[in-house]
Amino acid sequence: MALLKNSLMLPGRLRHAAAALTARRHAATLTEEYARRNYADNNSEYNTVIGSLVAQRRPYLLRDAYDDMMLDGVKPERETFHTLIVGTMKGSRLQDALYFRDQMKEMGLKPDVNLYNFLISTCGKCKNSDAAIMLLEEMKAHDVKLKGETYICLLNALASTGQTDQVYAIVSDMSAAGLGLNKFCYAGLITAFKNKTPTAEETMAKILDFVGQSKGWQYVERVSKDIAENIMMNVSEEELYNLPTAEYVNRRGGFVFKQHTVYHVALQACAELRSKETLEALLEMFNKDNRDGSTYDAYMVMQAMRCYLRCGDIDSAVKMFEEYSSSRSPPAELYATLAEGAMIGYTPRGMQLAQETIEKMTSRNFFLNAKMGTDLLLAAAGETAGGYTTANYVWDLLQSRKITPTLPAVEAYHKGLTAREIPSDDPRLLNVTRVLDNLKLRFGPRRNTQ
Repeated sequence: MALLKNSLMLPGRLRHAAAALTARRHAATLTEEYARRNYADNNSEYNTVIGSLVAQRRPYLLRDAYDDMMLDGVKPERETFHTLIVGTMKGSRLQDALYFRDQMKEMGLKPDVNLYNFLISTCGKCKNSDAAIMLLEEMKAHDVKLKGETYICLLNALASTGQTDQVYAIVSDMSAAGLGLNKFCYAGLITAFKNKTPTAEETMAKILDFVGQSKGWQYVERVSKDIAENIMMNVSEEELYNLPTAEYVNRRGGFVFKQHTVYHVALQACAELRSKETLEALLEMFNKDNRDGSTYDAYMVMQAMRCYLRCGDIDSAVKMFEEYSSSRSPPAELYATLAEGAMIGYTPRGMQLAQETIEKMTSRNFFLNAKMGTDLLLAAAGETAGGYTTANYVWDLLQSRKITPTLPAVEAYHKGLTAREIPSDDPRLLNVTRVLDNLKLRFGPRRNTQ
C-alpha cells in the first residue's frame, strides 16, 4: 500500500519539481532580460542618461527616464532635478517642469534661484505668463532672493504674451533694486509690444524708440558662479531669455553677432508684423550707428528678407540676398528663407524663384536638413495650381538623403498629390502614402506627450 501510495504521488512530485525548475528558469530568463534591457542602475548612470536625452533634444523621454529611476529605487539628487528641468525648458514642456519641481519639493530639496530662472524661462517658451507670476510669488513666499537674471527671465516671460503693463512693472522693480537695463531687457520690451494684441498704433514707434534707448544699456549685476552654472548646463543667455537667435547663437561664420541683439529682436518683430517701413528705418539706424564698417550678420539679413517677402516685395529680398552674397558665402538658411518666402501667394514668379533658389543651394553643396526640408515641403505643398514641380523637387531631395519630413508636411504633400489627376498606382504617390502610413503609426498616442 505504501509502495502504491508513493508511486501515485510520484507523478505529482515530478510535476511540482518540473514546475519549480521552469519557474527558476523563467526567473533567470527574466533577470537576464532585465539586465539586458536595463540602461541604468544608480544615480550616476541615470544622470548620464538624462543628460544624454537633454543633449539629444528628446525631452519627451525625460518623464519616462524619471519613472524608471523611481521604479529602480534610485533617489534623484539636486543635480538630477536641475538637469531634468533644464531639459524641459529646452523642450518647452511646462507641465513636466512643474512636475519635477513638485517631486523635488517632496524629496525635501528646496529649489534655488537658478532653478526658478529655468522654470520661469520655460513659462516664457510656453507663453504662460500666469505661471511665471505664480513662480514669482512662490519665490517670495520661500524667501528666495531674486537676482538680475531672474528679473530678465520674468520680463521676457511676460513679454511672450504681450503683457506690456506687467513688463513695465518688472522694469520698475529692477530700478528699485538698483539694477540697470541691459540689451536683453530692451529685447524683452520690444517682444512685449510685438506680441501685444491687438497690435497698437504705437507698436512700431515703440520698437524704434527701444532700439534707440538700448545704445546706452548697462550691464546688470550678476554673480559669476551663476553664469558658470548656466554654461555648465549648456544654457546660453539667448536661450534663457527666449530670444529668437537662441538656436543660431552657437553657429560659426558670423551668423549671429551678439552685440546686435536688440537689432535681431527688432528686425524679427518687423518680419512678424509685416512692417517694411519700420524695417528700413531700423536698417538706416544700424548703418548710421556702425560707420566703422560693421555689417549685417546672417540673422539680420534673414529677418530683413522675411519681412520683405511677407510684404510681397520680392525684389528687395533678392537684392538683400545678393548684396550679402557678394561679400560672403550665404549659409543654407538664407537660401531656404528666400525660397520659402518666395512661395507666399504661389505666384508664377515666386514659384520659379523658389525652384531656382533651391537648385542653386543644391549646386553649392548645401543640402536640406530635416527642419529646412520640412518647412520648404510644407510651403510648396500648398500650391493648388501649376505642375507641383517645386513640392516634388523638395520631396525628391529629401528622399535622396533619406530624410523623412514631419507628419504635417507629409500629410500636406500627400493631400496635394491626391488632389491632382494622378493614377492610384503612381510610384511617387505609393511611396508618399507608405511614408505617411508609417508616420501615423509611429507618432500615434504615447505616454507623456506633454
